[in-house]
Amino acid sequence: MWATKYLKYLLSLSLSLLAVFLNDLLQLFQPFGVITKLVMLRAKNQALIQMQDVPSAVNALQFYANVQPSIRGRNVYVQFSSHQELTTMDQSQGRGDEPNRILLVTVHHMLYPMTVDVLYQVFSPHGSVEKIVTFQKSAGFQALIQYQSRQSAVAARSTLQGRNIYDGCCQLDIQFSNLDELQVNYNNDRSRDFTNPNLPTEQKGRPSQPGYGDAGNMYAAQGSGARAVGFPQMANAAAIAAAFGGGLPPGITGTNDRCTVLVSNLNPDRIDEDKLFNLFSIYGNIMRIKLLRNKPDHALIQMGDGFQAKLAVHFLRGAMLFEKRLEVNFSKHPKITPGADTHEYISSNLNRFNRNAAKNYRYCCPPTKMIHLSTLPLDITEEEIVSLVEEHGIIVNSKVFEMNGKKQALVQFENEEQATEALVCKHASTLSGSVIRISFSQLQNI
Repeated sequence: MWATKYLKYLLSLSLSLLAVFLNDLLQLFQPFGVITKLVMLRAKNQALIQMQDVPSAVNALQFYANVQPSIRGRNVYVQFSSHQELTTMDQSQGRGDEPNRILLVTVHHMLYPMTVDVLYQVFSPHGSVEKIVTFQKSAGFQALIQYQSRQSAVAARSTLQGRNIYDGCCQLDIQFSNLDELQVNYNNDRSRDFTNPNLPTEQKGRPSQPGYGDAGNMYAAQGSGARAVGFPQMANAAAIAAAFGGGLPPGITGTNDRCTVLVSNLNPDRIDEDKLFNLFSIYGNIMRIKLLRNKPDHALIQMGDGFQAKLAVHFLRGAMLFEKRLEVNFSKHPKITPGADTHEYISSNLNRFNRNAAKNYRYCCPPTKMIHLSTLPLDITEEEIVSLVEEHGIIVNSKVFEMNGKKQALVQFENEEQATEALVCKHASTLSGSVIRISFSQLQNI
């Protein structure tokens, strides 16, 4: 049983909620390794996940044997599957590996609008695209793309299958269609016949054309190393959205361009620039921090971009730190002017979002009672972890564990303020030659 690389998830969920929980499932298991396939089994209220290798699957199972995973308040039960091979073909819709010049494309994790023009830019480099029809089905956004030749369609599928249009989102699941010819009645954002530019633009009928089938409930998933297919890099927006089940949290949109945050009601006797860096760097890269000398309980923090600033405002407004409730708002200043009283962090190797930003966004959350410690010495003990942080509050529980050959730890405090103080004071501290990294954990208990 240990040799299989497939995990089976027995979910106590209603059928109508399974699709909503797709991204939540991915977030549970992506930290353990690359996920190559995910199949939702609606009829059985189950899902199958295929990891890239056996150790990744084993690590996931061992971890969740000790920590009860849950999705939106519902427990998830994990065990190995008896399946020796996971396939993602939907034979009931007449689709398979039979080459055809028409492709059926499903876009998963769609965080940006898909139009005919976007799809044309993605697929036209692989051959002459004749027609495109888009529609919405139970599997999500889909499109039928007709090439002039079958060879072009085969090349496009081979190159683009599983790739992302944007970094971290809009993933392509491509199958050969069983249709012989697409019928296009209108040239607009939803359909286009590139061989007949004289078609009308106004569509009076239904927005999707009937009879083009349903992609079923099959999902192919990539790990965080997926590359975009040549579109502008929008990693921040996509990764933030992915961290919250495919949708941005309330109040966070793609329209914010204010990168500087004003923090007030600080405890001036206990705060400094590095402690502010430790807290705000959870939500994005820090460019500069300036404590206002004429207002010692105020500080300006310049984040890497507007998404990161909005995320920090969203999660830290009202947080307790050093017996003070923080006020976090956008500043009227677009950036902090460098000067003698400004601390520069642009080149700091402690910024968390320089590499693998999507992974870090998955851990963004408001302050919790639980902190997660990583990059620990391999010989670290639970007693040493407790000794490191116990001055900051009452520790309810703690645990040291190993994942992918690396030591990590969880420490649960009595309340969020104590956990926040421990993070602010001990993140980036050195222990036995290792620089400790601390973030908030979304686990409810150990």
